[in-house]
Amino acid sequence: MKKPIPPKKSEVSKDSNLEIRLNKFVANAGVCSRRAADELIKKGEISVNGKVVFEVGTKISRYDTVEYNGKRIQSEKLRYILLNKPKHFITTVKDEKDRKTVMQLVEKACDERIYPVGRLDRNTTGLLLFTNDGDLAKKLTHPSGNIKKVYKVELNKPLEKKHLESIAQGTQLEDGLMEVDAIALVSADKKEVGIEIHSGKNRIVRRLFEHYGYEVVHLDRTIFAGLDKKDLPRGKWRHLKEKEIITLKYFK
Repeated sequence: MKKPIPPKKSEVSKDSNLEIRLNKFVANAGVCSRRAADELIKKGEISVNGKVVFEVGTKISRYDTVEYNGKRIQSEKLRYILLNKPKHFITTVKDEKDRKTVMQLVEKACDERIYPVGRLDRNTTGLLLFTNDGDLAKKLTHPSGNIKKVYKVELNKPLEKKHLESIAQGTQLEDGLMEVDAIALVSADKKEVGIEIHSGKNRIVRRLFEHYGYEVVHLDRTIFAGLDKKDLPRGKWRHLKEKEIITLKYFK
Protein backbone atom coordinates (compact mmCIF):
# COMPACT_ATOMS: atom_id res chain seq x y z
CA MET A 1 0.00 0.00 0.00
CA LYS A 2 1.42 3.36 -1.04
CA LYS A 3 1.81 6.11 1.49
CA PRO A 4 -0.35 9.19 0.89
CA ILE A 5 1.49 11.99 -0.84
CA PRO A 6 2.03 15.02 1.42
CA PRO A 7 0.32 18.14 0.04
CA LYS A 8 2.42 20.83 -1.51
CA LYS A 9 2.88 24.03 0.48
CA SER A 10 0.57 25.87 -1.90
CA GLU A 11 -2.14 23.29 -1.18
CA VAL A 12 -1.77 23.69 2.55
CA SER A 13 -1.41 27.42 3.11
CA LYS A 14 -3.21 30.06 1.10
CA ASP A 15 -2.73 33.11 3.30
CA SER A 16 0.85 33.68 4.44
CA ASN A 17 -0.24 36.46 6.80
CA LEU A 18 -2.40 34.06 8.81
CA GLU A 19 -0.20 30.96 8.83
CA ILE A 20 0.20 28.77 11.90
CA ARG A 21 2.34 25.68 12.42
CA LEU A 22 0.28 22.53 12.15
CA ASN A 23 1.49 21.10 15.47
CA LYS A 24 0.45 24.31 17.25
CA PHE A 25 -2.98 24.17 15.59
CA VAL A 26 -3.49 20.58 16.74
CA ALA A 27 -2.40 21.47 20.28
CA ASN A 28 -4.64 24.55 20.36
CA ALA A 29 -7.54 22.35 19.30
CA GLY A 30 -7.15 20.47 22.57
CA VAL A 31 -6.12 17.18 20.97
CA CYS A 32 -2.82 16.90 22.83
CA SER A 33 0.38 18.78 23.66
CA ARG A 34 2.47 20.29 20.87
CA ARG A 35 5.17 17.65 21.36
CA ALA A 36 2.59 14.88 21.11
CA ALA A 37 1.17 16.60 18.02
CA ASP A 38 4.59 16.25 16.37
CA GLU A 39 4.38 12.49 16.85
CA LEU A 40 0.86 12.34 15.43
CA ILE A 41 2.04 14.19 12.33
CA LYS A 42 5.09 11.92 11.88
CA LYS A 43 2.83 8.87 12.12
CA GLY A 44 0.56 10.24 9.40
CA GLU A 45 -2.46 10.65 11.67
CA ILE A 46 -3.14 14.26 10.69
CA SER A 47 -4.48 15.30 7.30
CA VAL A 48 -4.83 18.73 5.74
CA ASN A 49 -7.37 19.29 2.98
CA GLY A 50 -7.84 15.54 2.63
CA LYS A 51 -4.14 14.67 2.32
CA VAL A 52 -1.94 13.22 5.05
CA VAL A 53 0.89 15.46 6.23
CA PHE A 54 4.15 14.01 7.56
CA GLU A 55 6.21 17.19 7.81
CA VAL A 56 6.26 18.56 11.37
CA GLY A 57 7.10 22.09 10.23
CA THR A 58 4.09 22.33 7.91
CA LYS A 59 2.19 25.61 8.13
CA ILE A 60 -1.50 26.01 7.48
CA SER A 61 -3.95 28.90 7.24
CA ARG A 62 -7.45 29.47 8.55
CA TYR A 63 -8.88 28.27 5.22
CA ASP A 64 -7.41 24.77 5.53
CA THR A 65 -9.36 21.75 6.78
CA VAL A 66 -7.49 19.70 9.39
CA GLU A 67 -8.60 16.21 10.40
CA TYR A 68 -7.55 13.75 13.10
CA ASN A 69 -8.96 10.21 13.17
CA GLY A 70 -11.22 11.18 10.29
CA LYS A 71 -12.84 14.03 12.18
CA ARG A 72 -12.32 17.72 11.55
CA ILE A 73 -10.66 19.64 14.37
CA GLN A 74 -10.74 23.37 14.94
CA SER A 75 -8.34 25.53 16.88
CA GLU A 76 -9.74 26.83 20.14
CA LYS A 77 -10.14 30.49 20.82
CA LEU A 78 -7.35 31.65 23.09
CA ARG A 79 -8.55 32.49 26.59
CA TYR A 80 -6.94 34.40 29.44
CA ILE A 81 -8.58 34.22 32.88
CA LEU A 82 -7.33 35.91 36.05
CA LEU A 83 -8.41 34.43 39.40
CA ASN A 84 -8.04 35.84 42.90
CA LYS A 85 -7.42 32.49 44.55
CA PRO A 86 -8.79 31.83 48.06
CA LYS A 87 -7.25 29.47 50.62
CA HIS A 88 -7.75 25.69 50.65
CA PHE A 89 -7.69 25.18 46.87
CA ILE A 90 -4.78 23.33 45.28
CA THR A 91 -3.32 24.40 41.96
CA THR A 92 -3.82 21.31 39.86
CA VAL A 93 -6.17 20.20 37.10
CA LYS A 94 -7.18 17.00 38.90
CA ASP A 95 -6.60 15.69 42.41
CA GLU A 96 -6.55 11.98 43.29
CA LYS A 97 -7.47 12.76 46.91
CA ASP A 98 -10.60 14.60 45.76
CA ARG A 99 -9.51 17.89 47.32
CA LYS A 100 -10.82 21.21 46.05
CA THR A 101 -8.88 22.49 43.03
CA VAL A 102 -8.62 25.90 41.39
CA MET A 103 -10.25 24.45 38.28
CA GLN A 104 -13.56 24.30 40.15
CA LEU A 105 -13.39 28.07 40.63
CA VAL A 106 -13.04 28.81 36.89
CA GLU A 107 -15.11 25.97 35.43
CA LYS A 108 -17.73 28.41 34.09
CA ALA A 109 -15.24 30.96 32.76
CA CYS A 110 -15.19 29.56 29.20
CA ASP A 111 -15.88 26.45 27.12
CA GLU A 112 -12.22 26.00 26.16
CA ARG A 113 -9.84 23.90 28.24
CA ILE A 114 -7.64 26.23 30.27
CA TYR A 115 -4.76 25.52 32.62
CA PRO A 116 -3.12 27.41 35.50
CA VAL A 117 0.13 29.24 34.70
CA GLY A 118 2.52 28.19 37.43
CA ARG A 119 1.09 27.45 40.84
CA LEU A 120 0.20 28.77 44.27
CA ASP A 121 0.35 26.64 47.42
CA ARG A 122 -2.91 25.37 48.87
CA ASN A 123 -2.92 28.01 51.60
CA THR A 124 -1.49 30.84 49.49
CA THR A 125 -4.02 33.34 48.15
CA GLY A 126 -3.91 35.86 45.34
CA LEU A 127 -3.45 36.12 41.62
CA LEU A 128 -3.38 33.03 39.43
CA LEU A 129 -3.59 33.17 35.63
CA PHE A 130 -5.28 30.52 33.47
CA THR A 131 -4.96 30.17 29.69
CA ASN A 132 -4.88 27.74 26.77
CA ASP A 133 -2.13 29.81 25.15
CA GLY A 134 0.84 27.47 25.48
CA ASP A 135 3.36 29.98 24.18
CA LEU A 136 2.40 32.59 26.75
CA ALA A 137 2.31 30.06 29.58
CA LYS A 138 5.83 28.95 28.72
CA LYS A 139 7.03 32.54 28.57
CA LEU A 140 5.55 33.37 31.97
CA THR A 141 6.94 30.28 33.72
CA HIS A 142 10.40 30.04 32.16
CA PRO A 143 13.19 31.45 34.40
CA SER A 144 14.46 33.64 31.55
CA GLY A 145 11.14 35.48 31.51
CA ASN A 146 12.00 37.37 34.73
CA ILE A 147 8.32 37.74 35.56
CA LYS A 148 7.62 40.15 38.42
CA LYS A 149 5.68 38.81 41.39
CA VAL A 150 4.75 40.81 44.49
CA TYR A 151 3.59 39.18 47.72
CA LYS A 152 2.19 40.44 51.00
CA VAL A 153 3.58 38.25 53.78
CA GLU A 154 2.17 37.98 57.30
CA LEU A 155 4.66 36.52 59.81
CA ASN A 156 4.12 34.96 63.23
CA LYS A 157 6.43 37.55 64.85
CA PRO A 158 8.03 40.91 64.01
CA LEU A 159 10.73 40.82 61.33
CA GLU A 160 14.04 41.85 62.84
CA LYS A 161 16.01 44.57 61.09
CA LYS A 162 19.07 42.34 60.66
CA HIS A 163 16.98 39.69 58.93
CA LEU A 164 15.29 42.23 56.66
CA GLU A 165 18.72 43.50 55.62
CA SER A 166 20.03 39.96 55.06
CA ILE A 167 17.04 39.09 52.85
CA ALA A 168 17.55 42.29 50.86
CA GLN A 169 21.20 41.37 50.25
CA GLY A 170 20.45 37.79 49.16
CA THR A 171 20.05 34.52 51.02
CA GLN A 172 21.78 31.22 50.33
CA LEU A 173 19.15 28.46 50.50
CA GLU A 174 19.61 24.73 49.94
CA ASP A 175 18.87 25.08 46.23
CA GLY A 176 20.87 28.22 45.53
CA LEU A 177 21.05 31.94 46.14
CA MET A 178 17.68 33.63 46.64
CA GLU A 179 17.73 37.27 45.59
CA VAL A 180 14.79 39.61 46.07
CA ASP A 181 14.10 42.72 44.01
CA ALA A 182 12.58 44.66 46.89
CA ILE A 183 11.44 44.13 50.47
CA ALA A 184 9.81 46.46 52.99
CA LEU A 185 7.78 46.42 56.20
CA VAL A 186 4.14 47.36 55.61
CA SER A 187 2.72 47.33 59.15
CA ALA A 188 3.60 49.10 62.39
CA ASP A 189 3.99 45.80 64.27
CA LYS A 190 6.59 44.66 61.68
CA LYS A 191 4.74 41.38 61.09
CA GLU A 192 3.56 42.28 57.59
CA VAL A 193 6.09 42.49 54.79
CA GLY A 194 5.91 43.34 51.11
CA ILE A 195 8.34 41.45 48.90
CA GLU A 196 9.01 41.53 45.16
CA ILE A 197 10.70 38.59 43.45
CA HIS A 198 11.24 37.03 40.03
CA SER A 199 12.00 33.49 41.19
CA GLY A 200 9.46 30.78 40.42
CA LYS A 201 10.95 28.09 42.68
CA ASN A 202 8.57 25.97 44.73
CA ARG A 203 7.47 27.53 48.07
CA ILE A 204 10.29 30.06 47.71
CA VAL A 205 8.77 32.85 49.83
CA ARG A 206 7.83 30.52 52.67
CA ARG A 207 11.23 28.84 52.59
CA LEU A 208 12.99 32.20 52.59
CA PHE A 209 11.40 33.32 55.85
CA GLU A 210 11.59 29.86 57.42
CA HIS A 211 15.34 30.05 56.88
CA TYR A 212 15.45 32.92 59.38
CA GLY A 213 13.14 31.24 61.89
CA TYR A 214 9.80 32.78 60.92
CA GLU A 215 6.50 31.10 60.15
CA VAL A 216 4.45 32.53 57.30
CA VAL A 217 0.93 32.88 58.70
CA HIS A 218 -0.55 34.19 55.48
CA LEU A 219 0.83 34.67 51.97
CA ASP A 220 -0.97 36.65 49.29
CA ARG A 221 0.22 37.30 45.73
CA THR A 222 -0.89 40.83 44.91
CA ILE A 223 0.84 41.36 41.56
CA PHE A 224 1.72 38.87 38.82
CA ALA A 225 3.38 39.95 35.55
CA GLY A 226 1.97 43.45 35.89
CA LEU A 227 -1.57 42.26 36.68
CA ASP A 228 -3.14 43.30 39.98
CA LYS A 229 -6.21 42.47 42.08
CA LYS A 230 -8.06 45.73 41.62
CA ASP A 231 -11.84 45.13 41.59
CA LEU A 232 -11.31 41.36 41.80
CA PRO A 233 -12.70 39.91 45.07
CA ARG A 234 -11.28 36.75 46.59
CA GLY A 235 -12.60 33.65 44.84
CA LYS A 236 -13.69 35.58 41.73
CA TRP A 237 -12.25 35.59 38.21
CA ARG A 238 -12.31 37.84 35.16
CA HIS A 239 -11.19 37.78 31.52
CA LEU A 240 -8.10 39.80 30.75
CA LYS A 241 -8.58 42.95 28.75
CA GLU A 242 -7.13 43.14 25.25
CA LYS A 243 -4.53 45.66 26.38
CA GLU A 244 -3.42 43.37 29.21
CA ILE A 245 -3.05 40.42 26.82
CA ILE A 246 -0.95 42.46 24.40
CA THR A 247 1.27 43.65 27.25
CA LEU A 248 1.80 40.11 28.53
CA LYS A 249 2.58 38.68 25.11
CA TYR A 250 4.80 41.37 23.68
CA PHE A 251 6.15 43.71 26.35
CA LYS A 252 7.11 41.49 29.27
